[in-house]
Amino acid sequence: MTRQVRVVALAIFLMFAALFVQVNLIQVVQAEGYRERDAARQLVRDYGVRRGSILLADGTVIARAEDTGEQLRFARVYDQGPTYAHTTGFLSRVFGKTGLEASQDDALSGSGVQIPTLADLLEEREPTGDDVVTTIRPRVQQAAIDALGERRGAIVALDPRTGEIMAMWGFPTYDPNLLAGTDEEQVRDNWEALNADPSEPLINRATQGFYPPGSTFKIITTAAALEAGVAPDRTFDDPREQPLPPSSAVIRNFGGGLCNGGQPLTLREAFTVSCNTTFAQLAYDPAVGGDRIRAQAEAFGFGTRLGDQLPAVEPSVVPIPGDDPPVAAQSALGQRDVRATPLQMAAVAGAIGNGGVMTVPRLVRQIEDQVDGSVVRQFQPGELGRPISRQTADTLRDFMLSVVEEGTGSAAAIPGVRVAGKTGTAETGVDGGPPTVWFTGFAPADNPTVAVAVVLENVSGVGNEATGGRLAAPIAREVIAQALAETQAAPAP
Repeated sequence: MTRQVRVVALAIFLMFAALFVQVNLIQVVQAEGYRERDAARQLVRDYGVRRGSILLADGTVIARAEDTGEQLRFARVYDQGPTYAHTTGFLSRVFGKTGLEASQDDALSGSGVQIPTLADLLEEREPTGDDVVTTIRPRVQQAAIDALGERRGAIVALDPRTGEIMAMWGFPTYDPNLLAGTDEEQVRDNWEALNADPSEPLINRATQGFYPPGSTFKIITTAAALEAGVAPDRTFDDPREQPLPPSSAVIRNFGGGLCNGGQPLTLREAFTVSCNTTFAQLAYDPAVGGDRIRAQAEAFGFGTRLGDQLPAVEPSVVPIPGDDPPVAAQSALGQRDVRATPLQMAAVAGAIGNGGVMTVPRLVRQIEDQVDGSVVRQFQPGELGRPISRQTADTLRDFMLSVVEEGTGSAAAIPGVRVAGKTGTAETGVDGGPPTVWFTGFAPADNPTVAVAVVLENVSGVGNEATGGRLAAPIAREVIAQALAETQAAPAP
């Protein structure tokens, strides 16, 4: 009996030993071969199947498959490449996928779960991917391109009711065709040149650009104050500078002046003229403070990717310690370590315009069958939550109306349309370095169909004109006007 047990034990040992050797053989000795075969299969999947197209909301094709007649049969072609590069991304034999090419790969490649129809089987149709229809409206996109010009920055325009992104533009841009070619050596050279470009054209500034939001963040600070019970007509002192005890730092107003001639001013008045010292006082208010401001920002989506449909979204950050009032005061102005993307600030404005309800930003409207155009999947609007009450949203809307009608955002005004907005001018350097300037807002104020965010990076050479009101607000006006024209809410200017 003992001998039989030993035989069985020896057999089991030998089987485990063989398994161990085989596993190591696969993982170590044969691993490279498997990786090469996997890579080859991936290339066949990406280039051996007619990949679906990417379309704009009006049906215009901006990315398509082109038959090369080679073993890797289909090449990727990007019509109007630089215009939509940060939307489509690229499909490269060398560098993989980015943008919608990556996030919608299952649909585009046809690698998702597909059940062949009887017609497919009888007609022996070749496998194809599905088409992806985006929410981008070409005329709104072009308005953003024209308004921004060759200044570094980004623009996002979305419908606050549905979350559909009508325009997403960042400059500088690049041509994805440079990375989608069949000449691998040339593609590598193009890649190196694009990555060596100090203007960083490969970055989608709309969703990946981290900027201090400056005074546009006062929307969130004000929301925190209103939700905490601070009345819109509460008055605050109007000093030239606000001390930040226990530190020796102070906060000054833009230009070093007073906001109301030294007389007390209400929260509404402080918001309208973007009074820094008032918002520093709010950070020291026991009812508000750093913890509540940070929590309010997080309720607006800071720290999240704002849904799962958009590719390469970087979460905005709001690191405000509750036990450091000086840092909280600087953060309340959208400075210090607070960083936001244009997508984030457009979503914040949209939530206010939408009565306090924040919708999920969406870049894809539906998936369609490439052969017959039938709808395979349609995406419905979704909610990220309610960061503020309806009452707070209405109060903020009125505050933002006053910014455009009588405050720092007057350059965003459109005749016959009530535009609500907030400007921002953020310090980004030391010793008076060039600022980053903002405008975010929505229109029509009472029933908005568009919310926008505009940012210009490190503006220099314009002196005292380098403010959100002077530079970003006029850009926002052009994009808002075109977006309203698309919905027949107002004529284009």
